[in-house]
Amino acid sequence: MSSPHQPPAVTDPVRWEMLSPSSKKDLTCVGWDQPTWDRKQAEKTGLSAGAPAVEYEFGGPIGVLGTMIGLPIGIYGLYVGCNAKDGCNLIQPPFKVPDLASYTYYSHEAMAVLLLWLGWLVVLWAVLPGTWKDGVKLPDGSHLSYKLNGFSSMLLTYAALAIAQYQGYIRLAWLADHQLELATATVLFCLVGSFYLYISAKMNSTSLKADPGSTGCVHYDFFMGHELNPRIGNFDLKVFFELRPGLIGWTILNAAMAAKQFEETGQIGLAMWLVNIFQLVYVVDALWYEAAILTTMDVTTDGFGFMLLFGDLAWVPFTYGIQARYLAFANITMTPVHIAVVVFVACMGYYIFRGANGQKNTFRTNPDDPSVKHLETMPTERGTKLIISGWWGMARHINYFGDWLMAWSWCLPCGFGHVIPYFYVIYFAVLLVHREMRDEHACRHKYGKDWDKYCAKVKYHIIPGVY
Repeated sequence: MSSPHQPPAVTDPVRWEMLSPSSKKDLTCVGWDQPTWDRKQAEKTGLSAGAPAVEYEFGGPIGVLGTMIGLPIGIYGLYVGCNAKDGCNLIQPPFKVPDLASYTYYSHEAMAVLLLWLGWLVVLWAVLPGTWKDGVKLPDGSHLSYKLNGFSSMLLTYAALAIAQYQGYIRLAWLADHQLELATATVLFCLVGSFYLYISAKMNSTSLKADPGSTGCVHYDFFMGHELNPRIGNFDLKVFFELRPGLIGWTILNAAMAAKQFEETGQIGLAMWLVNIFQLVYVVDALWYEAAILTTMDVTTDGFGFMLLFGDLAWVPFTYGIQARYLAFANITMTPVHIAVVVFVACMGYYIFRGANGQKNTFRTNPDDPSVKHLETMPTERGTKLIISGWWGMARHINYFGDWLMAWSWCLPCGFGHVIPYFYVIYFAVLLVHREMRDEHACRHKYGKDWDKYCAKVKYHIIPGVY
């Protein structure tokens, strides 16, 4: 009998070529890449190497299946493990196992709020004036144009909510009271939306498909996103969800936690103020520099499927804001030294993050700009140049280091009584290393030997002198 982990049918190129297309698809779909033979030896002997290997990510089909199951569980686990009802007693004696049946997981009211939220932002995209900007060249040589008015949409939303709260038309703390129901509504929307994205991509034979989501393995492509730029008219779904509902919603949920703290204690603590301000700055920065999203891997390479939709709409607002949820019921007193450290880390992180990203974007759009013209560069065979001085001479992904430092400044105001408020900085470290590995792989494929030369000049990955 053959080993369940290594089917003999794919151990030699001739036998691989004899397989039917459906058999090849079945074998690769369960996680076996077809070219398990030595390609160099195959070329020497004149044997065909068969179809190109499927380059799976996230652990392949089995890994993405676990991820799709694990992400919603993570949202629920973080909520149940840290909320005003049960505190954070899952991780500190005396342990208190929460009564899961006592939670309300879904309500039609929460679903209506979610749909109203999405509809509001779509209307703002349509009616507010904005700048139309072309994205990067697509694999078919074309360019898509994107309407950018996210910053004005954000400001108008904040103003409308502030007025409605002040006039008593809404109670912002309701979002804090019903966060679990809102999370469930969002998870369901993401699931239905992902099916729509995948089915519409399969039905539209003329649309441009994304390479990472075109393996032929259904659930893997469902996760990665089959279509590169799904649109309804000129309304780009991926770019809309990338920055607006989840990011702006995250800051609104934070404000709801502050409102809840005020209702309970009659004041908003300094720690809550700092978390709200720091994370608001992060989101405002993203919307102010909205055009920068058009050159990221999410937009240029990845398809729009479960991975991005769930990450943007569900994961970000319901996990990134865990510090504000913790502070809504935890009594944290900050000393002057504590405050100074937090502010210093926040400022240093933003300085690195914005400085590095600004330098990169300026160089891409106008390399003759006085602020980047002095930078030392390395020419490549592609006819482009790689920066080897300034911020990008310190590390190949120096902006990730700034991003991570900012993550620390969001967690540190929570003190050190519980580990759950530090979930984000731990998770984000793993995410950034994984993202850096994806970037490195893509750049090595793009630049070939030039990338090795570049790595010899810029030796560190993320943290100068460390990694």
